[in-house]
Amino acid sequence: MKLHRFLLLSLFCLVVSGLARAETAPAPRFKAVAFDYFVLFDANSVIPAVEAAYPGKGAEFTKLWRAKQFEYCFLRSITGRHADFFEVTGDALAYAAQAMKLDLPPATRERLMNAYLTLTPWPDTLDALRRLKAAGVRVVTIANFSGKMLSANAVRAGLTFYFDELLSTEVNATYKPDPKAYALGMERLHLAKEEILFAAFGSWDAYGAKAFGYPTIWVNRFGLPAEKLGVVPDVVAPDMKGLLELVLGRS
Repeated sequence: MKLHRFLLLSLFCLVVSGLARAETAPAPRFKAVAFDYFVLFDANSVIPAVEAAYPGKGAEFTKLWRAKQFEYCFLRSITGRHADFFEVTGDALAYAAQAMKLDLPPATRERLMNAYLTLTPWPDTLDALRRLKAAGVRVVTIANFSGKMLSANAVRAGLTFYFDELLSTEVNATYKPDPKAYALGMERLHLAKEEILFAAFGSWDAYGAKAFGYPTIWVNRFGLPAEKLGVVPDVVAPDMKGLLELVLGRS
């Protein structure tokens, strides 16, 4: 009987303690977070595949390839010639190879394109998504990546459970920073702008999201300077710790 009473008392104390912690935990400041995919996945995780194809040129080639990806998006937006982002990635790859005077046989092209379907999550990605999910914060992407690219990377990394939706701007044939691309978050989540935090990887994306009206954090993974466009994000942080502090009030 004494043991039984002791166990009941211990259980009661645990329940009371848990309720007390729940009552003191602050409510999330936002109902949802919309991520650019490179906040979650390391853009430079394609470098090993590029280095294997072109020894000594991996970092330089990858930087040119990525820059051309987004330059093509901007040009296609301006001229109204939308294309699947995986196709854009292939066009940018061909340009980078030609610009650096490197051969791009079909087998090499396939391996390098597959690198964008097998990106590596940043070390703090899983823990941050777990914490947001546990706090009841909805998580979506607003990414130029095609649906195929979003899904392939999330499935491989085992992260699909943490997303309410893997949202690609292809659904309305736009690319960020087109305001119609950012508007997708409000439309899909049925929330007001101020209820959604946008997490940008690129400074240009932080500019676009903030100009649209989202509360915006620039997760500046590479420590780059801000764009000089007269609009700045609400918060700049080097990693997910800053995002968690902003959303949950704790790291």
